[in-house]
Amino acid sequence: MVDSSYFNRSSADNIKYPLITDKATRLLENNQYSFIVNPHSDKITIKAAIEYLFNVKVIKVNTCHLPKKKRRVGKYVGWKSHYKKAIVTLSEGDTINLFAEN
Repeated sequence: MVDSSYFNRSSADNIKYPLITDKATRLLENNQYSFIVNPHSDKITIKAAIEYLFNVKVIKVNTCHLPKKKRRVGKYVGWKSHYKKAIVTLSEGDTINLFAEN
């Protein structure tokens, strides 16, 4: 686990939501999970927040900033804001249940 000096309760707010796309579901086979995170958070706080929230062991965190994109609705043109994506690799045997079972 990460040293507790890197983590405080507000660090958990850096994780916004999991990203569920075709590529992200293919990465689940390699025990890698994708999350949308706060654009100002760094890898150490992302690792600490994932380990705290889901009680798992994180091996590696890869991040990338995705650019803003132009979107149209009819004749109106707008922008989809940019965001930061984190791909988290978990240790063997650890899993995160992203899909709720009813």
